[in-house]
Amino acid sequence: MASSVPSSGGVYHWALITAGPTYGRVCSWFAGWLNGLAWAFAVAANCVMTSNILVYCYSLYHPDYVYERWHVFISYLLMSWMCCLIVMFGQRILPTLSRIGSFLIIAGFFVTIIVCAVMPGRSGSGYASSHSVWAGWENMTGYSSNGFVFLAGMLNGAFAVGAIDCVTHIAEEIPNARKNIPKALACQVGMGFLTGFSYLIVIFYGTSDLASITDADPFCPIGDIYLQAAGSRAGAVGLLMVLVLPILCATSGCYVTTGRTIYALGRDGATPFASKIGSVSERWKSPLWATFACGIFMTVIGAIYVGSLTAFDAFIDSFAVLSTLSYLLAILPHMLTGRKTMKPGPFWMGRWGWVVNAIACMYIVVSCIIYSFPYSLPTSAASMNYTVVITSGLSVLVGVWWLVHGKRHYEAPKIVF
Repeated sequence: MASSVPSSGGVYHWALITAGPTYGRVCSWFAGWLNGLAWAFAVAANCVMTSNILVYCYSLYHPDYVYERWHVFISYLLMSWMCCLIVMFGQRILPTLSRIGSFLIIAGFFVTIIVCAVMPGRSGSGYASSHSVWAGWENMTGYSSNGFVFLAGMLNGAFAVGAIDCVTHIAEEIPNARKNIPKALACQVGMGFLTGFSYLIVIFYGTSDLASITDADPFCPIGDIYLQAAGSRAGAVGLLMVLVLPILCATSGCYVTTGRTIYALGRDGATPFASKIGSVSERWKSPLWATFACGIFMTVIGAIYVGSLTAFDAFIDSFAVLSTLSYLLAILPHMLTGRKTMKPGPFWMGRWGWVVNAIACMYIVVSCIIYSFPYSLPTSAASMNYTVVITSGLSVLVGVWWLVHGKRHYEAPKIVF
């Protein structure tokens, strides 16, 4: 799809084409909004992740420190608005920032691999056994089915799907997008598998006492893992900074993706204040108001974190469900219309496309159901998984906005193959 129609709207535009003239307009409406909201929650997740890490680093050197959520919120605001302002006014430095982020990811990967592979043996903490790394299985969720627990645990990996989708939203800003976007997608999947798998191996070996981490219920588990692997506060902080810096660069990239998605919706009259949201600043050469609207939305979401951690988690956890549902609104119509509404681009799977599309649709349906189950049993009001509530509620709001505004004012984008 990216090869056939490279556009800043991504799945939003693809749903319009694959669903055909009868249902394309409403499918693209829902796909665009669900994808845009999902990316907004991805930004919030990145910001709170880095904020938790920074607060954790402070706590390592201040034993009397008492964790408060508003401390994280202050850091969250700094991270969010710093990235937002960079995207708004630093259009020229974004390519450089992307290259810096790429370097930090690769360099940080090798630093983390080396430290976590070497230091447990030297610090005296020791390594985990090969049996626990490769064959051991610990089900601490309360569910009786290990197969279900395995599938539910894939939620963390499902967040990586967003990284693949991210590059499709800057298709209008790179040369020869019909060929380069598919190449970028393939590189992300291949490199992500190799680096992620290698990272997990050293992390497992470096965590010799997993029970001490799970029993403590820390607000920054990766910090405790690094502390155990490195054997010192300085080593743990160093590894965490190696993690924070590329995440900050990635958060700016997520802001780009979110802003471009909202801009595409505004350009077609789908958002409030569409004339502003759908405009590009002549001076700053960026969708200024769309990105600023995202910054305001991030602030509101962050405020929820202070009031209710359960509610905030429900919003950011819905990223995986909302994003994959937006893909379903493009892939399923593609199958139902016989894969004839979209002209093939340089990358086309031919008859194998039917198989890939069918597997993708089944995966999306099953995963969205599983990711809506409680994380553990027995559950309570505080530990319940409210992803289904957030997803359903936002879908209803998008539907109401369609009836109130979209039917009359939404102008489906004109796609030129």
